[in-house]
Amino acid sequence: MTIQTPIASAAAEAAAVLDRLGVAPGLHAAGERPVTSPITGETIAMVKDATPEDVAAAVEAAQAAFLAWRKVPAPRRGEFVRLLGEELRAAKADLARLVTLEAGKVVSEGLGEVQEMIDICDYAVGLSRQLFGLTIATERPDHRMMETWHPLGVVGVISAFNFPVAVWSWNAALALVCGDAVVWKPSEKTPLTAFAVQAAVDRAAARFGPEFPRGLSCVILGGRQAGEALVDHPKVPLVSATGSTAMGRAVGPRLAQRFARALLELGGNNAAIVAPTADLDLTLRAVAFAAMGTAGQRCTTLRRLFVHEDVYEALLPRLKAAYASASVGDPRTPGVLVGPLIDAQAQEAMMCALGEARAAGGLVCGGEPVGDAGGAYVRPALVEMPGQAPVVLRETFAPILYVMRYRDLGEAIALQNAAPQGLSSAIFTLNMREAERFISAEGSDCGIANVNLGPSGAEIGGAFGGEKETGGGREAGSDSWKAYMRRATNTLNYGTGLPLAQGVVFDI
Repeated sequence: MTIQTPIASAAAEAAAVLDRLGVAPGLHAAGERPVTSPITGETIAMVKDATPEDVAAAVEAAQAAFLAWRKVPAPRRGEFVRLLGEELRAAKADLARLVTLEAGKVVSEGLGEVQEMIDICDYAVGLSRQLFGLTIATERPDHRMMETWHPLGVVGVISAFNFPVAVWSWNAALALVCGDAVVWKPSEKTPLTAFAVQAAVDRAAARFGPEFPRGLSCVILGGRQAGEALVDHPKVPLVSATGSTAMGRAVGPRLAQRFARALLELGGNNAAIVAPTADLDLTLRAVAFAAMGTAGQRCTTLRRLFVHEDVYEALLPRLKAAYASASVGDPRTPGVLVGPLIDAQAQEAMMCALGEARAAGGLVCGGEPVGDAGGAYVRPALVEMPGQAPVVLRETFAPILYVMRYRDLGEAIALQNAAPQGLSSAIFTLNMREAERFISAEGSDCGIANVNLGPSGAEIGGAFGGEKETGGGREAGSDSWKAYMRRATNTLNYGTGLPLAQGVVFDI
């Protein structure tokens, strides 16, 4: 495994990229809280946190903007999102570079994340002409019954560091075509990418014209205090929050207390099953990316691998070789596959998990801290476990893959489903019966169940989200737009009589 050293100052590069992206220097150079790059540990900006009063003012401005935006026809709202997609295309290289500098993603993954933003804009533009309701059969003569969908209001978006811009776009592109306003609180670890995205919104708004009201999209910075102010505001009917299960447990009850909606995208302890008939060449590539990509910091990262005893000895040596060959280092360096963890706390959590795995009988390959570049660089760890010890069933946001043997498919499915989270899953098999069983009602209990590809990575055409402690939310794809709208049932009487439903008689 090659260890690459940093190639340049992250601070100097971030300043240049922010300037090209049109972010005003006052936003990133005049605050009291430092922003560090996980690549080198350097401070790359100083930002100002929003006070609860600032959050309230942003929500009030968004509410006023919503009252105007909801009157704009949906296809016209889609035109704004089309322009936003154009701005993102023009800024793709620089915005992706900023994702790398601030979140530590390798270059191709940074570019891929911005492409997700462009893709969801394209999707939302088409959706703006497809916000369909239904005409419903009615038992009353001379009546028509239908459902209609209307803009909901101000949508709060709380995003995590690992996908600092894509998660916002999954929500915002749909919310904007649905007629809503968006107030975004990014992770306190990745505020600069949020400023860059808002600059793209502002450029698209200038091209769109005065129909795009001031305050319709805004960014507020801060930690827990800012998030709580957004979650508790009575004029925010929906909060989409992405993060840990612990965060969801805090956010969900606060929203429920005031009967607001929650769209929660929380933890994932994702598993894959390697069946006896699996194509091992394909399996090897899929497992390696799903487990090591983004330095194990995806909610869909592969963390548990169940390998049938008949192919275990054939797969494991090849998997260990793949781990040994993966280059770790500065994500800006060509050929690097694994960048840094987000911070020292993430590295400490990984070391603690590996210690617990060893105590439970695990055989650890890799996992050592490496380099002296100032960032939290670690070798991805492959851990052969005798069974699902508590550490295996607990999500650790780091590149640790626990590998276990199995004998029977029913056993493997039960082991997979034993995790408290239910986000993503996969099976590698050429047996049609095994594939169909895995995606059936008696198979995977996750929101995403794949066959012959890993659990990590998703397209915007499919609804993204999971069950159990993953929160139950869905973003992108299918009918997820309905989360951003309110539904009304309308009945129209075009006759002269007044027949009552269910044959009720009330003559006066």
